[in-house]
Amino acid sequence: MAVCLGIDVGTSGTKALAISPEGVILASASSSYGCAHPKPLWSEQDPEDWWTATVKVVRAVVKQAKLKPSDVAAIGLSGQMHGSVFLDKAGKVIRPALLWNDQRTAKECEEIESRAGGRAKLIQMVANRALTGFTAPKILWLRNNEPKNFAKTVKVLLPKDEIRRRLTGEFATEVSDASGTLLLDVVHRRWSQALLDKLELDASLLPKCYESEEVTGTLTADAAKLLGLTTACKVVGGAGDCAAGAVGNGIVKTGLLATSIGTSGVVFVHSDEPQFDPAGRLHTFCHAVRGKWHMMGVILSAGGSLQWFQDALCSTVGKNGVRKPTASFEELVNEAAATPTGAEGLQFLPYLAGERTPHLDPHARGALIGLTLAHGRGHIVRSILEGVTFALRDSFEIIEGLGVPVKQVRAGGGGAKNPFWRQMQADVFGKAVSAMAADEGPAYGVALLAAVGAGHYQDINQACAAAVKTAESSKPDARARKVYDQAFPVFQGLYRALKGEFPKLG
Repeated sequence: MAVCLGIDVGTSGTKALAISPEGVILASASSSYGCAHPKPLWSEQDPEDWWTATVKVVRAVVKQAKLKPSDVAAIGLSGQMHGSVFLDKAGKVIRPALLWNDQRTAKECEEIESRAGGRAKLIQMVANRALTGFTAPKILWLRNNEPKNFAKTVKVLLPKDEIRRRLTGEFATEVSDASGTLLLDVVHRRWSQALLDKLELDASLLPKCYESEEVTGTLTADAAKLLGLTTACKVVGGAGDCAAGAVGNGIVKTGLLATSIGTSGVVFVHSDEPQFDPAGRLHTFCHAVRGKWHMMGVILSAGGSLQWFQDALCSTVGKNGVRKPTASFEELVNEAAATPTGAEGLQFLPYLAGERTPHLDPHARGALIGLTLAHGRGHIVRSILEGVTFALRDSFEIIEGLGVPVKQVRAGGGGAKNPFWRQMQADVFGKAVSAMAADEGPAYGVALLAAVGAGHYQDINQACAAAVKTAESSKPDARARKVYDQAFPVFQGLYRALKGEFPKLG
């Protein structure tokens, strides 16, 4: 057999799956871990937790699929973007990794724009403006706030690339994930020496950059033994989780747009040429498709908003200190479905961790607005789902406003698996929204990239044409669409009304 594995190093856990050369899923496994928040709006993880989870899920998949070590030809890696793993000269992790949803770097973002000569010049160099979640501000934060740790740092890796190092011994990344560091010349698909010079950062801090299907190394003897594989197993570049999820949904040609609702939420559209939002509200990154790009809007608390509600208000803490839900997600969503469209005037702003697209505002806060005595738990849950979907529509409208064609919407993540939330997306966007036959997220996308790297397919377009299929489609309901078209401007106006008050709350 010539099996390929996909590994996704996520925020809440790591997932692995195995596919046949035809893209059929043979086995999958997941392992969860926590996230530390030492201060408000800080978010950190121990990379060792990622590695422990990776070993666990790969061994589980190999066992479930009854694979011999030589059966696995290649591995593709995906993971949460923007995170910063700081390594010393011995290859040891210096401090916990700063994650994509960490908001401590507002001053460093200002510093980057100043050093670059202004926002417009920064966008010319790296196609994007400086955002708190990106990697470059985190490196400067370390230099400004933990100089002893910065002095020890010889390499900075993204989360999936730390796992690559543990697998292969190589320092490497690829263009889609590297785009989110703010240090990549996105147009020319290489590190931006011009910006590195202005920031006074040595290029040696960064790993070698590949295209997503390129082979970056093979398993070391120790890694192969630990995982139950062989040293002939290749590891390809892979992709950041957003690009990997898009590949898994077949978003590899013009006219296709994907939405993904996990902890965060993403609106992702393919582009044959690098296109830019002049206001810098959307990201323009290299795609995992060789020589192609994508535009992307990201909201920071999508499914995370519903998770917060369940954890904070629908759970109890046992004697062992473990939090146990008193209502399942299915129960909560069913209650939401039983309430009227528009939640009878209740609105939710899903800015629990600040917000990226379109506001680029680390001070933004979550809010429930319009509560009355008539509202119950179902209304609140529905307003959360609607607020998250409205936040995705913000990105959708920017994309269409730039003239980017959207012929088909494909949904992934928890928002696609739940028919009610998928229908809500169709009603809010005014477009038919298709679910995928195999909605396995980023792990599936990078498994397909591994299949290309292993030589099973000529390119990722061919792989997706063979393996990626859509399932049922939800069409917009005219009455619901009318309600949402009236409520959406109110949603937008609430942020504008509260924007000046949010910083005062901190």
